[in-house]
Amino acid sequence: MFWRLVPIAGFPQRGVVCPQNKLLISRLLSPERYNRALFRQGARMSIQWYPGHMHAARKQVAETMAKVDLVIEVVDARLPGSSTNPMIDQLRRARQRPALKILNKADLADPALNARWLEWFRAQPATSAILMGEDNKQGQARKLPQYCRELAPHRTGAEKPLRAMIMGIPNVGKSTLINVLMSRRIANVADTPGVTKSQQRVETGEGFILYDTPGLLWPKIERPESGYRLALAGSVGRNAYNEEDVAWFAVETLQQRYPQLLAARYKLDDLSLPADELFNQIGKKRGAVLGGGRIDRQKTAELILTDFRSGTLGRITLESPDDFLLPPEPLAPTDHTGSADEDIAE
Repeated sequence: MFWRLVPIAGFPQRGVVCPQNKLLISRLLSPERYNRALFRQGARMSIQWYPGHMHAARKQVAETMAKVDLVIEVVDARLPGSSTNPMIDQLRRARQRPALKILNKADLADPALNARWLEWFRAQPATSAILMGEDNKQGQARKLPQYCRELAPHRTGAEKPLRAMIMGIPNVGKSTLINVLMSRRIANVADTPGVTKSQQRVETGEGFILYDTPGLLWPKIERPESGYRLALAGSVGRNAYNEEDVAWFAVETLQQRYPQLLAARYKLDDLSLPADELFNQIGKKRGAVLGGGRIDRQKTAELILTDFRSGTLGRITLESPDDFLLPPEPLAPTDHTGSADEDIAE
């Protein structure tokens, strides 16, 4: 065919398509076949989402950081590395603030990798980490002031209340945690990212003050795989990615890391097939078929994304600490970047 791949240093098995050949192939193939060809060659689109309210929130966070004693960062236990915001880390280190990492949705993540990620975070300077899921959320929420005081023991009582800023990426469960901690609805909760758009101050009445912040991403996601994982978890705006492309990525990841769960959920017999062919088989087996036997690709993609997000596929972690020991791969061009003014439904 007309492919010419440029090897990426340190990643001989991967490549990106030369722009001139990419343009030629896009004219020769249908959109479906074009995307499939790119995916099979290992090309990954750059998924970016940094709407305007996040830029404003980042400035407010930097100002509030001077008033607090520590930072609570809620990350997704299924993608702990990709859901860790480097911008948060930069801001807190500049102010020399300790951090408590909460690996939320731990009941949906791989137990073995939960343990590895806890070890990874606890090995970082001035950092502690805990697991939280639906099976222990009430208990862990009640212990949150205790965990925080261990990192800032000089702040005690009503005269010296402990002040913490709680942060995290969109749709990571931060607002739900605050509502559980307060035993009433304080923060708005939804399944779409971008619901919380302003900072609020919450007092527990036990000498513990929380500053709740909007879900924040960062201006440039350096690792293409992290962009896909964030999209798969539902933490970026819908207009920032192609659902079919992300579903292919999900199938490929499960094929490599959790083949038994993939085969069991969708009754697949041959997992050696390319991810896009397995995608078609899943659509057929789940009844996502249009007239003439054609696969309803949009419906199939939505089924796969929903199965992951709901935990129906099983306890899955998309990455391990080892994935972050190597530098990120170069980003490929993309047509799926979220507008800075994109409005997300409340």
